[in-house]
Amino acid sequence: MDFKITNKTKVYIAGCGGMLGDAVYHTFNSECIVKATDINLTESWLEKADVRNYNEMKKSIEEFGPDLIINLAALTDLEYCEKNQEETWLTNALGPENIGLIANSLDIPLVYISTAGIVDGLQDVYNDFDKPNPLSIYAKAKYHGELFTQSHVDKFYVFRAGWMMGGGPSKDKKFINKIYKQIKNGQKELFVVDDKLGTPTYTKSFAKGIFHVVQSGLYGVYNQVCNGDCSRYDVAKAFVKLLDLENTVKVSKVDSDYFKTEYFAPRPYSEKLTNLKLNTRGLNVMPDWEEALENYSKVFIKEYNS
Repeated sequence: MDFKITNKTKVYIAGCGGMLGDAVYHTFNSECIVKATDINLTESWLEKADVRNYNEMKKSIEEFGPDLIINLAALTDLEYCEKNQEETWLTNALGPENIGLIANSLDIPLVYISTAGIVDGLQDVYNDFDKPNPLSIYAKAKYHGELFTQSHVDKFYVFRAGWMMGGGPSKDKKFINKIYKQIKNGQKELFVVDDKLGTPTYTKSFAKGIFHVVQSGLYGVYNQVCNGDCSRYDVAKAFVKLLDLENTVKVSKVDSDYFKTEYFAPRPYSEKLTNLKLNTRGLNVMPDWEEALENYSKVFIKEYNS
């Protein structure tokens, strides 16, 4: 049942061009043979393949002959997804169907990345067994990918991530880099919501978690987020402090209505996850979110002071 990764193990990573792809590629490439693909060739180690195109993916994967497939391909900008619904369904829902069917045909395990965003936020904290109820097009399509993987893929791991941070100034498209860009542009006051709660998830830790869990042979759905929870405001305050700017940059609380024009896609009030299954099975390698943020902030501190 165990699946041991050696320097001869072949791992195919789809949708590997983004912030999570960066961490997953480097984690696996140092231990085994990797083929990484994406539709945007932002790195020399990427090859072209589109998860929406079944025949193209099948050819790309079968030529490589992997022992494991990791599907990272997804549109993750919630507003973009609301405006481009067909593209979102094709990438975030049909893509996982395509990859799942190919994994089955090769009789190999598949890793699918899901999100805390699939919950409705009506309860405070969600464990791996609580029922999702997605609100946005992004979340609905991602949840379809998760459900298809659970019901149609023979050997699978679903990892649900929280508020993603990683990739640094060049690849981070999420909250931390948005805050950093405002600071870098000379903003002296940051307006940050305190009515959205969640669990930060560091890409490097998440990648290590995948590497660790896939070798257990314990298939299934796993919440995999950093330990502890917070509001967006808490994260911004901590980040500004780590940059040693708490005396020059003010972080002011606002509610979500402040950004309702810019961020119009529905978001749950709470998407806090707890790693119940990882903890119980002794598989949780995720750090506390403050520790992860401190580690991640080093790249911004270096850039800011350069």
